[in-house]
Amino acid sequence: MQSTNDIRRSFLDFFRGADHAEVPSAPLVPYNDPTLMFVNAGMVPFKNAFTGLEAPPAPRVTSSQKCVRAGGKHNDLDNVGYTARHHTFFEMLGNFSFGDYFKEQAISNAWTLLTKEWALPAEKLLVTVYHDDDDAADLWRKIAGLPDDRIIRIATDDNFWSMGDTGPCGPSSEIFFDHGEDIAGGPPGSPDEDGDRFIEIWNLVFMQYDQREGGERTALPKPSIDTGMGLERVAAVMQGVHDNYDIDTFKALIAASEMLTDVPAQGEQQASHRIIADHLRSTSFLMADGVLPSNEGRGYVLRRIMRRAMRHAHLLGAKEPLMHRLVPALVTEMGQAYPELQRGQALIEEVLEREESRFRQTLEKGLSLLDDATGDLGKGDRLDGETAFKLYDTYGFPYDLTEDALRERGVAVDRAGFDAAMELQKAAARAAWKGSGEAGSDELWFDIAEREGASEFTGYTATSGEGAVVALVQDGKEVGSAKAGDEITVLTNQTPFYGESGGQTGDVGSITSPDGLSIEVTDTGKPLGRLHAHNGKVSSGKITKGDTVHLDVDVARRDRIRANHSATHLLHAALRNRLGGHVTQKGSLVAEDRLRFDFSHPKPLNDADITAIEAEVNQEIQSNETVATRLMSPDDAVEAGALALFGEKYGDEVRVLSMGRAGQDGRNYSVELCGGTHVKATGDIGLLRIVSESAVSSGVRRIEALTGEPAREWLVQRDEALRTVAATMKTSPDEAPARVAALMEERRQLERELAQARKQLALGGALSGTEAVKDEEVGGVLFAGQVLEGLNPKDLRGLLDEAKERMGSGVAAICAVNDGKAAFAAAVTDDLTDRFSAVELVRAGVEALGGKGGGGRPDMAQGGGPDGGKADDAIAAVRAILAG
Repeated sequence: MQSTNDIRRSFLDFFRGADHAEVPSAPLVPYNDPTLMFVNAGMVPFKNAFTGLEAPPAPRVTSSQKCVRAGGKHNDLDNVGYTARHHTFFEMLGNFSFGDYFKEQAISNAWTLLTKEWALPAEKLLVTVYHDDDDAADLWRKIAGLPDDRIIRIATDDNFWSMGDTGPCGPSSEIFFDHGEDIAGGPPGSPDEDGDRFIEIWNLVFMQYDQREGGERTALPKPSIDTGMGLERVAAVMQGVHDNYDIDTFKALIAASEMLTDVPAQGEQQASHRIIADHLRSTSFLMADGVLPSNEGRGYVLRRIMRRAMRHAHLLGAKEPLMHRLVPALVTEMGQAYPELQRGQALIEEVLEREESRFRQTLEKGLSLLDDATGDLGKGDRLDGETAFKLYDTYGFPYDLTEDALRERGVAVDRAGFDAAMELQKAAARAAWKGSGEAGSDELWFDIAEREGASEFTGYTATSGEGAVVALVQDGKEVGSAKAGDEITVLTNQTPFYGESGGQTGDVGSITSPDGLSIEVTDTGKPLGRLHAHNGKVSSGKITKGDTVHLDVDVARRDRIRANHSATHLLHAALRNRLGGHVTQKGSLVAEDRLRFDFSHPKPLNDADITAIEAEVNQEIQSNETVATRLMSPDDAVEAGALALFGEKYGDEVRVLSMGRAGQDGRNYSVELCGGTHVKATGDIGLLRIVSESAVSSGVRRIEALTGEPAREWLVQRDEALRTVAATMKTSPDEAPARVAALMEERRQLERELAQARKQLALGGALSGTEAVKDEEVGGVLFAGQVLEGLNPKDLRGLLDEAKERMGSGVAAICAVNDGKAAFAAAVTDDLTDRFSAVELVRAGVEALGGKGGGGRPDMAQGGGPDGGKADDAIAAVRAILAG
């Protein structure tokens, strides 16, 4: 028996031998198609190649593509576990021709692989063709020798494929396997075609037309081929079983589930084991591709799948979390073909265990309440929608689990009543919000968020992708379209653009479309904390609500922002290590050219602190440790040692960033709660340089720093400045600091000597620098008045004290003139303070200098004025007061 891994390998090898380039599976998140929740078919990664938007990787390719159908219109979730062929995760084998070969070679390849390479009995195979596709029918007769009764013409869309309302399309031909007369069902196109006897295993799509608006179809210049074969279905055929869950991969996973629960997969328990095995695959692969459980978008669908499997683990009697213990079995089965499972195993196990531990508490309480609410209901009855909503709203028990739990008892749920209760709650929440005093402009964003839901941010793993335009806002109002020259805000259902929040600036970049649209995105905001609003100007073309657009983030700028953001985490840890655990973040700015970090600390950092902190951060950068992301509840994150960021509002789930080397306690250097974008490894930061440290307010300090290239450029500029200084001083850069210190000391000595000389001049020099100083008698008292150029105002009081001592009894006044401005001081000996006040004398002199005020004591006062040219007038004003 060929294993599923062997079958996958032989398919790819067969087409490699037919000159097809083997391409790896694309991630499950379809960044090139915003209309899809997940990749749900093998051709999805090649959609743009078929439409001509991108060049194909090769003229002909082959792949085994991971697919998930658990959300949107392609939702198989409720059927999984109860039928033989429904899955949330499956693999699609495919071969594709981009204008290289067409029907004849596609049919020849398929028939050769099935009947010669894999030796399937030809008599068990039959095909369908579109009712008017005579070419395909003739080729099946010619190549396979099939009689007309095994070439069934189908007139419905089942055998005509199209990419959308417009674009490439064409007839298809499906290959069916007959599982035998002992299984009920008829061939395709018959009244009992829905039976399980005839199973489609391969679909060959012949893309030969271009569908135009209005219904017109024209022939494509280069017809193409798109095929898809369900690996699980063909594995069942080749392993001689009818049920997909009986193939080797599922048998191994179900066996692991049986062993851990000690419950055989028989009777009523069979469906539970199958659900667990299927959902283990989809949840693990989704997490390996970067999707983590949340309350929005893809993360919500992932959580639904998880919880459905976890409920069935509960039904099997598992007393402890089960799902994470099954991951090793999955990695054993599929890890070689998909190495991302091996790389992500630790994360997958951790998330599954945490989710199941938390959900078991909700589940036990919810099931108890559900039993109480439905105790008198029997088969054929219906649970009212209000009760189902109360279980969801009050106790956190999801609707789909209520529906699933009651299915086994034959009890339905009033979905319409549930939806009506949900709408009533939304209306009440809206009424309460309107009265909350929020800014009126926020009501617009509230309307959009309520109607469209939150924007899904894909930027943790991508910097480009497709998005569907869900709203356009101009001048505070929603509009239907915008043209070249318009300033516009664009909202899409998903985006790689980070909206400004948590101190990190919003992304910039471009929004384009194949029909000529070009918008330069100059900023991205985050209204209400859940919408991503791209602000920009339409450079060319036109954008209309409902359009599909391509979004490109400015990657170089994003990388600089990422480096600065990650550096703030390392800086925070270094500050706490150096200064103490009292250090907490009080704010931050993460821009493309710099970072700013505010933190609690009572005093300035000295040079030794700054040097040590900077060195510690750069050691972690040089270690180049991988930056890890985990999703946890806020309480669990803090309990695990994560630091919550200042000003952030946290929901039920938070992203926990761990970076740097692990310490003796096993914790990484930095562990913080953060929703921003970050480097993949600390080495991507390059370098950190602290450029300033200052006070923000009492007890709050601020560090500004640079990373990467800006930090290097800053150091280069400082080096060039040092070299310039050294050259000017005719010394080397190494000796320049000592030379500057010597010059500064020499200058200080000269300044001291000059001050002493001026002081001596004041004591025995000249009035206004020309006449000898003489004590004169004015109004019966001695008076000494001087005007001195270049005297330091700090020396005024000392000179006046010496003048008072010399005179014994009298009044002295000095006006010091510097750079056109004047400092004025007056002194009165103690025996005269009852007649004259130094304060009044100074105010008179200051007024003469064009100033106001002045103050001090009755025996000594000082002031100043803007007009040093009136210095003599100031001295004269004092003389006039003394003269009476």
